[in-house]
Amino acid sequence: MKSFEATGRTVEEAISAGLESSGLSIGEVNVEILEEGSKGLFGLFGSRMARVRLTPREEDKGGDTADLFKDSLSKRPAAPRQETQPAPRTQQPPRREPAPARQAAKEAAAPAKPAEEAPATEEKKPARARRPRGGRKPAGEARNEAAEKPRERAPVVPAPQADPALPEGVAQQFVQELTRLMGLDISAAVSTDAEGHVFVQMDGDPQGILIGRRGETLDALQYLTSLRVNRGREDYVRVTLDSEGYRRKREEALVRLANRMANRARKTGRRVSMEPMNPYERRIFHSALQAFPDVATHSEGEEPNRHVIITPVNPEGGAQGDGAE
Repeated sequence: MKSFEATGRTVEEAISAGLESSGLSIGEVNVEILEEGSKGLFGLFGSRMARVRLTPREEDKGGDTADLFKDSLSKRPAAPRQETQPAPRTQQPPRREPAPARQAAKEAAAPAKPAEEAPATEEKKPARARRPRGGRKPAGEARNEAAEKPRERAPVVPAPQADPALPEGVAQQFVQELTRLMGLDISAAVSTDAEGHVFVQMDGDPQGILIGRRGETLDALQYLTSLRVNRGREDYVRVTLDSEGYRRKREEALVRLANRMANRARKTGRRVSMEPMNPYERRIFHSALQAFPDVATHSEGEEPNRHVIITPVNPEGGAQGDGAE
């Protein structure tokens, strides 16, 4: 048989497709990887299929020798069978029961004692758990059954479509097309503020696929949308993406963290270094601590490791931090 090629999203899928189409097993072919697959950007752009070449192995040429060996064994005369006589059975002397066994036999033959003399012992059965009256199940069982039932997802209501000639319309169309390619049913509602900033609210992502770890996927989508909106424009338009209210929840968590770290800096008298944050989260940190007269904030480091520093300030002679980025 000649070699043949097969493709798949991964090398394993390509090998499985080739074996299934040829009806061979993995032990009957030689595998040669021609090209490994690539997922590309977000699994959508620049992806390549994996390609392998399968070559059937040649069968072993030892069948004739094995057949001759079997024929030679079949032509050999069979060895004469020797009849064996059973060994004579020896008579064993009757076994005498030991003294304890004879005593037990006598007691068994004796008449049984009246039932009144035997002590009455009753085994208590373990009490069975009773269900409450009214046929209701315990709260634990009810919670387990409720957890096993899949939650019904509410249908996504499409958002009103904005004018495609405006920046908010361009952002809405780009987000809708991008999420459609990702296989998600998302409703993208757009709005603008007095300064012309565009806000895109995405609903229909309860599993947080568009948010990612600590909002990294959401920030990447926001960056791509901003590039699309500002392409060919002279004035820059700020674009903010949000999914399932993540920005608001993250802002509240950052404000609580900023207050807690400011109290630590005041009590210890030492500056506190925060973990790396993006520019949006650093602005929230600086804005939350502007009302503290005895601490100052500034940012240090280079992207993506730029982070906020909280420094205690002496109210008499210290200078206030301006929250510089």
